[in-house]
Amino acid sequence: MIRLARYVIRKRIVVAVMILAQLSFLMLFVYSLSQYALPVYATLIALSIVVVIYIVNRPDNPSYKLSWAILILVVPIVGGVLYLIFGGKKIPKALRKEMVKSSNENAPFMIQEPAVLNQIRHLDPHIFKQINYLWRNSYFPVYKNTQTEYFDLGEAKFEALKRELKKAEKFIFLEYFIIKRGLMWDTIKEILVERVKAGVDVRVIYDDFGCHELPHDYNEHLNGLGIKTYVFNPLKPRLAILMNNRDHRKIAVIDGKVGFIGGINLADEYINVVERFGHWKDTAVMIKGEAVWSLTVMFLTFYNYLSKSNEDIMQYKNTDVPEYITDGYVQPFSDSPTDDEQVGETVHMNIINLAKRYVYIMTPYLIIGYEMQKALITAAKNGIDVRLMVPHIPDKWYVHAITRSNYEQLIKGGVQIFEYKPGFMHAKSLVADDEAAIIGTTNMDFRSYYMHFECGILFIESKIIRDLKDDFIQTQKQCIEITMEDCLRVPTLKRWGRAVLNLFSGLL
Repeated sequence: MIRLARYVIRKRIVVAVMILAQLSFLMLFVYSLSQYALPVYATLIALSIVVVIYIVNRPDNPSYKLSWAILILVVPIVGGVLYLIFGGKKIPKALRKEMVKSSNENAPFMIQEPAVLNQIRHLDPHIFKQINYLWRNSYFPVYKNTQTEYFDLGEAKFEALKRELKKAEKFIFLEYFIIKRGLMWDTIKEILVERVKAGVDVRVIYDDFGCHELPHDYNEHLNGLGIKTYVFNPLKPRLAILMNNRDHRKIAVIDGKVGFIGGINLADEYINVVERFGHWKDTAVMIKGEAVWSLTVMFLTFYNYLSKSNEDIMQYKNTDVPEYITDGYVQPFSDSPTDDEQVGETVHMNIINLAKRYVYIMTPYLIIGYEMQKALITAAKNGIDVRLMVPHIPDKWYVHAITRSNYEQLIKGGVQIFEYKPGFMHAKSLVADDEAAIIGTTNMDFRSYYMHFECGILFIESKIIRDLKDDFIQTQKQCIEITMEDCLRVPTLKRWGRAVLNLFSGLL
């Protein structure tokens, strides 16, 4: 009973119930008006028709447009009103303004070395196109003098993060979608408090939705310990699409010398101390050297917006970077819903389209539109070895149902699909041709591609590529390969249920 009470009073549940109550009242009000006033009814129908025409002609993902068009046509009386409330990219004006302003101000700090670009151009013109796209559209350069280390599980990243945090002398920046009290976070917090006492500038940003299990005043608690903490996009019980825009990034920066990025949050399931959905498989990477500067800028851009400060970012640049043994090329990047550039999706698509021999992908969700599905199938039909690795034990049944609804078409097109049998696959990684790899926070779903703030690192000619490929091959031994026979054995009713859910995949 106590557990049930705690669950019911969680902030996320309370906010969801209040929003649902507001939505129900609004829909009932609109419906009642339409029943008693013919002009109102006609106006609502006309509004829905106009909205559908508007949606179809918008430069959005076709699956997203289709989901909204179907929803509006199914309930035309209230459909147009629903789109006006929830449709489109209604980023808070203040956030959009400040993020654009920050990007423009930080652009001069992101200087691309022409010699590095020229080296890549001569190395491989196709890879150069990918690098150049990121530089021109996310404004983050590619670096050479950077050391890398790959982590194939959360436990390995946790040990490295603890070790590096304890060495901090100047500053620690942590930005995570999920922070949850337990062994992992309590251990890290203890280190942070100790570093604060030693005079280190410690700052934390966490997403309010992802950290819904934390007390509502937890940021004040951390601030009281000397940890400068801000909450991104606090949950509020109001009808607004902006509640969907979450900070899904996972970034750690220590002294501008060391940086971490990947799918691993600060919660015990990520290090398999507690079991939620079987064994938790995830990946991350640590970098040292020049490329850490990009992660520093990513964090401070957010921090300046949340703190409403305008401090000089250059004071946090590490100007004493040692010469590392060259480990290929490293290009951190971020993706933001405040612009109309789908960086995460485009980078994934580019790697798939440019592949010459193989593409191996790890993703927890496979909620993709026509273009991505077509790219995967076309690559397979061209003779590319295309493999997807997804969870066998899901965290959200409806999302997993949509993931599985894509299997038949992909397998028919030659794509191999593997489910991670021991549990939940949370890694967001791509590797291709022993030449390029991405490790980051971007899932293959609409939320990551269009609604969330995300980040990642592109690696070219790096040992990370070999490590990621080896990890994929070893992990595949623990997977179940999905066959066409498996797809055809799914009961008809379940297949129809998945098909219906897939119709609205762009809204989930």
